[in-house]
Amino acid sequence: MRNLGELDLNLLVVFKHLMQERSVAGAAKRLCVTPSAVSKALAKLRDWFADPLFVRVRQGLQPTNLSLTLEEELKAWFQLTDSITSLNSEAIPEGARFSLVLESPFYISFLSDLPMTIYQKYPHSVVKMLDWDHHSLNDIVNGDADLGFCARETHGRSRAKVNRLPYYIDHEVLFTDRPVVFLRKDHPLLELKWSLENFLANPQISMVWEASDSWALDDLLEDEGLKREVPIMVASFEQALHIASQSSHELIAVAPSYCAGYAARHHANLIAMPLPLTEALYQQLEIAFILLWHKRHNHDAKVMWLRNEIRRLYSEASKGT
Repeated sequence: MRNLGELDLNLLVVFKHLMQERSVAGAAKRLCVTPSAVSKALAKLRDWFADPLFVRVRQGLQPTNLSLTLEEELKAWFQLTDSITSLNSEAIPEGARFSLVLESPFYISFLSDLPMTIYQKYPHSVVKMLDWDHHSLNDIVNGDADLGFCARETHGRSRAKVNRLPYYIDHEVLFTDRPVVFLRKDHPLLELKWSLENFLANPQISMVWEASDSWALDDLLEDEGLKREVPIMVASFEQALHIASQSSHELIAVAPSYCAGYAARHHANLIAMPLPLTEALYQQLEIAFILLWHKRHNHDAKVMWLRNEIRRLYSEASKGT
């Protein structure tokens, strides 16, 4: 009895193309090999099956009865191999878990459709989206999160620069931004000269960022021998903007300029003003907003798909702002 393990299964691929083309030259063209290679493969098939398999006629090659039977029997096998070879970087298993940690309000402003996009594409999946915090990088490292989105500063003294990410974390910059001042349209500060002195004289709301009470703006001001008055600290930009919008006080907030879209939708009485800094100083406060993931996921289908979808959603949403 013949042992299937002794048959080179690549020969069956040659057989399939011979059945389709009914020509050695045609099969060779489909397989991107020489006609000689196809002829040698056919010789091996004939020897293994002890049958000519194809008879040369005027119109080309005519399959024998055994070849016709083989073709029928191999249909299921070829369907299986086609299914296996179609698996690629877009293959995501049924019931996959999607875990993301995203800085807010970026998620609200640009990616509000992402959970339903994932659910509609993969209805049996589980989607988990949490706010970025100082534990999130460890979540990515430990495999508890697939992908993150956060800000990285460029100021020289910042502890949160892109080049200070661990070597095993990869990233891509989605966009860059600068911080701006958010204050009410009727704020008394707007009646004064828009200067650094007046800005610093006004009490401010600040955000606790990456478990730190200060960030690049404070480092820059310290280098200049200056300091902000910050009586209120909150956990998110949304909270800072909400407080700044209230008419019962004169506190102002500093947040990335991309938050202007969020503010326009939720706090119509707020306006955004550039920080009263020289261009040389302002450049030091530029922020890179990045997607980041562990290197082990560089070719992971789920992470690659998420990155593409986030790019697409961000591009579509940013065009409308």
